Amino acid sequence: MTPARPDPAVPTATYRLQLQPEFPFDAAAAAVPYLASLGVSHLHLSPVLEAVPGSLHGYDVVDHARVRGELGGEEGLRALARTAREHGLGLVVDIVPNHMAMAPRHNRALWEVLREGPKSPYARWFDVDWEAQGGQILLPVLGGPLGGELERLVVDGDVLRYYDHAFPLREGTRDLPLPQLLDAQWYRPAWWRLARTELNYRRFFSISELIGVRVEDPEVFEATHGKILQLLHEGVVDGLRIDHPDGLADPDGYLLRLHEATGGRWTVVEKILADGEPLPASWPVAGTTGYDALRHVDGVFTDRAGFGELLGQYRRFAAPQTDRGGQWEATVRRAAYKVLTHELAAETERLTRVAVRLCATSPEPALRDRAPWALRTALLELLVRMEVYRPYGSIDAASVVTEEAAEEARQAFVVPEEAGAVDVVRDLVLGRAGDGPEHLEFRARFAQTSSALRAKSVEDTAFYRYVPLLSATEVGGNPGSPAVSPEDFHAYCARVQRDWPATGTVVSTHDTKRSADVRAALAVLTECPQRWADVLAEVTRTGDGVPDAQLAWAAWQTVFGLGPASAERVQGALLKHVREAGLYTSWTEQEPPYEEAVAAFVAAGPCGVPGEHVAAFRSALEPSVRANLLGTALVHLTMPGVPDVYQGTEAEYRALVDPDNRRPVRFPPEEPGEKGALTAAALRLRARRPAAFGDSASYAPLAAEGPAAAHCLAFARSGEVVTAVTRLSLRLAEAGGWGETRLPLPPGRWADVLAPEREFTGHARVAELFERLPVALLERVE
Repeated sequence: MTPARPDPAVPTATYRLQLQPEFPFDAAAAAVPYLASLGVSHLHLSPVLEAVPGSLHGYDVVDHARVRGELGGEEGLRALARTAREHGLGLVVDIVPNHMAMAPRHNRALWEVLREGPKSPYARWFDVDWEAQGGQILLPVLGGPLGGELERLVVDGDVLRYYDHAFPLREGTRDLPLPQLLDAQWYRPAWWRLARTELNYRRFFSISELIGVRVEDPEVFEATHGKILQLLHEGVVDGLRIDHPDGLADPDGYLLRLHEATGGRWTVVEKILADGEPLPASWPVAGTTGYDALRHVDGVFTDRAGFGELLGQYRRFAAPQTDRGGQWEATVRRAAYKVLTHELAAETERLTRVAVRLCATSPEPALRDRAPWALRTALLELLVRMEVYRPYGSIDAASVVTEEAAEEARQAFVVPEEAGAVDVVRDLVLGRAGDGPEHLEFRARFAQTSSALRAKSVEDTAFYRYVPLLSATEVGGNPGSPAVSPEDFHAYCARVQRDWPATGTVVSTHDTKRSADVRAALAVLTECPQRWADVLAEVTRTGDGVPDAQLAWAAWQTVFGLGPASAERVQGALLKHVREAGLYTSWTEQEPPYEEAVAAFVAAGPCGVPGEHVAAFRSALEPSVRANLLGTALVHLTMPGVPDVYQGTEAEYRALVDPDNRRPVRFPPEEPGEKGALTAAALRLRARRPAAFGDSASYAPLAAEGPAAAHCLAFARSGEVVTAVTRLSLRLAEAGGWGETRLPLPPGRWADVLAPEREFTGHARVAELFERLPVALLERVE
């Protein structure tokens, strides 16, 4: 008998699969019986539309009208959907509205724009400043300045070739001498280093290989969403994950248009919320993809006082400069200045050009006589003070670009009258200076630049400079104050259940810098900061071969969190670490001697004999690591929202930053272990009792009583399910254990889901509750 298909409107739980040529649709279909047995309701697929050949992620889309051939094409996707449906599963698909691949050979729309210029019907697709660069699109593809690369540019019929690159020639130009031919094109092949300052198309963050798409244009929206909407309306796909809506000119308008086009299908957005920042209430979505949940789950297993001690040990060990890793807010501010003037210099200049035009042509005298340098300085000073990703049309921008920030920004000017540029820029951002097309463009570009700046300066720079606790440097996290009290955690869950009950929740994703199980181990260090410092003193007592102490601290934490692993994996993650940090080397200004020193240090230290001391220390802490690992998993799977299980993480899963966390996984896992059993039990319980976790469910904190009450985090869902986990278990053991601590259960008789013969009522002794595992999942049986 074929299982009944679940209501596709809202998943009970999703399972994320990373599709790639080595794991296409038919491989996903083969895994369906196992995944269905886990208890999830939907498969969550990485992007499925045509991407650059060989892409391991699919976010570099080249054709929105076709399902990716390397994965099995549209028939392969439809076959996967049929197989999923036969096993009671639906499909959720990741879509990428913000950008496409800058790969003209494969991107037909872009090819036509390069051939025909702004008159091409596809020109409206791409966010290009045609007034800059003499009306040519800058293509930063050359390995060096043009003069040294001319002989490598080859005309082949109506195509210009440069190594693997191919570009169309403008009609009637193929027979021109090469210098004149280049000048006659609608594009300008240029040295790749010019992208930093000269680029004249919007890109994804600072990635020049991804060009911004103008989905705010209704025709572009229809052209780029037609295939996905067809798959939705035909029942192949049931829901959507929206990648990076913060890059769009008008996220509010886009999400409303998408909601209307999909008929209100379940949709979550990859929106990174700062601590305390709400999701815009007007957005017609189910919620976020869940990084806000990740921050709260991680935080409740982090010791607040212990983090303060660990921070002190880090500062003594590494002696970082205040704004280069010593203090969080100062580190973020310095990184933001660097990003705006380096990686995002082209975006800053484009925004400045719009501001200069507005002021020069404004009928308002107050906007006149503003020097470009002053407007640029005002923009920079306001942008670096943004504490959220961006303002939105549906939220009062004055609450984001605050008067306090403006007052600080004015201090960058010596002459008070010149400081008035800050007020001019702020008025433009807040919409007080007009609502003409250029005013709207300025506000959109300010918001887009702000979101790129926040991502690059925080996630991609400061997270690699401020490293007292690596588990806190996670997407959506707050490394300056990573601990979350049980009271704050419960308040967060209550808000989610009230306002966004169908939001997504995650603890591991394809973008997390460390998997949840690695972070769970690292959080234990906040319970034993002195012991960790003693271990580091032992393994680094000679000081030989340490390229810099901040890197050493991060490297030792990396191997502690990861546990036994190949040196190659650790080396790869730490090379990325030092390049992202940008303190001594970077992606664009590499310093081979430093990078070689890092590799030698990692091989001889963390991955060498001294690393065995760290491994032994981790082994001694294994009970506490286990408690955090299982506690994180159970809280994630039973808290409000729709949990997304990243591929392979139903079992213990230790991974570092991509590409390490995107390695293919086996289905089923070879050794699911106790985490696998717990995950399956929780997911099957959600499937069996969906009302206990859905829109109309309730969330109630449960307060333990007794000497160790603070170490038991517990809550009830709809009076039917109870979750109880151990937090700060090392501190608990040092204090003597649970003693007579009890957990008052809601009325009824409660069975342990993993061991149904174990039943509890009334005030359960916590020591008995956690006799088998440091966590308990209970189901009311009467």
